[in-house]
Amino acid sequence: MTEKLSTETRGPLLEPLFASGWEMVEGRDAIKKTFVFDNFVDAFGWMTRVAIWAEKWNHHPEWDNVYKTVNVVLTTHDVGGLSTLDAKLARKMDSLAG
Repeated sequence: MTEKLSTETRGPLLEPLFASGWEMVEGRDAIKKTFVFDNFVDAFGWMTRVAIWAEKWNHHPEWDNVYKTVNVVLTTHDVGGLSTLDAKLARKMDSLAG
């Protein structure tokens, strides 16, 4: 079962994400990032690729898309905050974005 990140595991998992543009969401135990693509087709294609992984891992992002911009928030609702699943999905999103 997935557990909320402990104080000890937070740093090693989140610091590399912060270095790649992820940020904490104010007032929530969640991380966010805005991805900007060349056009709508690239943005939607990326969302489709992410959706396949999210479904495979049963961990789904909060996100919205306007034209070539995708805003993402990750948190694990089942544990009331960040878990290893959020870090895993964030890394996958970054790698799929190129």
